[in-house]
Amino acid sequence: MSTLPQTVRQTRERLTSLVRELDPVLADWVTRRAAPEVSSVVIVGETNRGKSSLVNALLSTPGLSPVDADVATSTYLVFQHGSAWASRACYPGLLAPVTFPLPALINWVSAAHDLPPGELPPRYVEVDAPIPLLERMSVVDTPGVGGLESVHGELALEAVTSATALVFVVDASSPFTRGELDFLKRVGDRVETVVFALTKTDQYRGWRQVLDADIALLAEHAPRFADAVFYPVSSRMFEMASQAPNPDAAAMLRERSGIAALQTSLQELVTGRAGMLAEANALRALSTVLDELAVRLEQDKRALSVGEDEAVLLRARREELQTERRSSTRGWQVRLRGEIQRARVENSHEISRQMRDLQTWYRQAIDAADRTALASLPQQVDTGLQVVSGRISTALSARLSQLTDVVLATLFSREELTLIRGQFARGEQPPVVLRPKEKRPPTAEDKLLVFMGVSGGLGAGKLAVMPLAGLGIAVLNPIVLPVTIALGLGAGWWMARTRTHTAEKQHVKQWLSDAIADARSTVDQLAAEQLIEAEQALSLALDEALAKRIEAIEAELREVDKALRMEAGERGRELQSVTRRLAEVEQGRAKAEELLGRIRSVRDRA
Repeated sequence: MSTLPQTVRQTRERLTSLVRELDPVLADWVTRRAAPEVSSVVIVGETNRGKSSLVNALLSTPGLSPVDADVATSTYLVFQHGSAWASRACYPGLLAPVTFPLPALINWVSAAHDLPPGELPPRYVEVDAPIPLLERMSVVDTPGVGGLESVHGELALEAVTSATALVFVVDASSPFTRGELDFLKRVGDRVETVVFALTKTDQYRGWRQVLDADIALLAEHAPRFADAVFYPVSSRMFEMASQAPNPDAAAMLRERSGIAALQTSLQELVTGRAGMLAEANALRALSTVLDELAVRLEQDKRALSVGEDEAVLLRARREELQTERRSSTRGWQVRLRGEIQRARVENSHEISRQMRDLQTWYRQAIDAADRTALASLPQQVDTGLQVVSGRISTALSARLSQLTDVVLATLFSREELTLIRGQFARGEQPPVVLRPKEKRPPTAEDKLLVFMGVSGGLGAGKLAVMPLAGLGIAVLNPIVLPVTIALGLGAGWWMARTRTHTAEKQHVKQWLSDAIADARSTVDQLAAEQLIEAEQALSLALDEALAKRIEAIEAELREVDKALRMEAGERGRELQSVTRRLAEVEQGRAKAEELLGRIRSVRDRA
């Protein structure tokens, strides 16, 4: 009996051959969609659990990720393969990446070290490294400051969402904390593959008892991970191997460290996952292509069986769409403008609500804080604003997707939308690209650091912003209109460095009100500007869709004329062939959808 991977592969090969017979260009596009992507492994855990030491051990590069540093909130370290060492600070959309020498890495990711003069804190930092393991996967070291039970956990959740695998780091000093268990409950439906690394086993003799307690706690509080595998590891022992007096001692230390077992497991996990993800991508592409081919074959069938009546209908539809393009009062543009205005009002209300909730939360935190906690408040506010900005971005992107669907539905029939989606999906450039803000040097007058621009997602394992799924595209459809608004706020960072305030709680509350008021005002303004650009870009894309549909109708009319010139016998044979092909295409699409459902089912049970 065939396994699911075998069935998926065989079906993908068979359906690709079918598509190639009908349209080689579409088959080439499907093949490109099946190319495996680099998998990502995200390392998550509370502060001081040994995450960065574990990353260095996994990459066999001591000191690479800063260890025991007061890692700045909101800053991720993304290690990926490169032919030479390189490092850069990255900002989503507004500012170009800033390259810097690798020895300066700690200055970019640690709150205890100063950034270079005139530079702004990055959203994340990329490090290219000629390390063999990174050829198979990227590794993301997430910040642990503040703990998973705080707003920092929200940022960790964002990174986890796009991960191929999650390594959850706990240490051997004590069993799971309440914050760790709560985080695992929240992440249960966002990530498929999770392994646990129990660190510092060389420092605590009772680590086996702690391991047993951890397993019991998972079964009780996070049963989704009850069967997950634990890897007892010692990063320090692995590092000591490089200083061993002889090769035998080094080999013994590396084996006892447990790092090699974790490395092997991760490679097996991500390789298998990457292969299945590539197959799923190919099936999604095949589903889209087969849907489009079915519409084309239906049109051919009508042309062969109806003839002149079909030509009359096509000419009328062509005239209707041409009138839409020529009209000075285009109904679809009026509808688009109205939907954009509605989105602007809804977004303003959402920003107000999110900022109000954030202010209430931090005012309560101020009331309960001591002097030390008050001193760290700017970083906490910065993190909170990052979380809120992500929520606003996601909500606005979803709203844009919805309004695009509404406008498209007023213009095109279901069959026409199927063809348009396929055309845009295979375009070399996305149909809508918003112009990012031009880079300008930051000044001391900036009340906020606002990163706002276009992002189709920052890549697997990075802090990805949800792209706009335009043209009515659901999860299984690979077509996107990447009209994405990414807002990243650095209000806390700016306030901490440009204002002084006493530790008295009333003064801190006033500071908080000022910071959040600045954030709300700036986000309102920039979101409104981006919506204006979205309206213009979507208008151009919809006009292009009209043009493409008119061109397609012209091609259909040529096929009708060709059919009318055929002899009756030839037309009958051609009709039989088209009908047979249509049945094969429809059955193939149904099979692709069935297998995608089985893949999702296996994933959901994982």
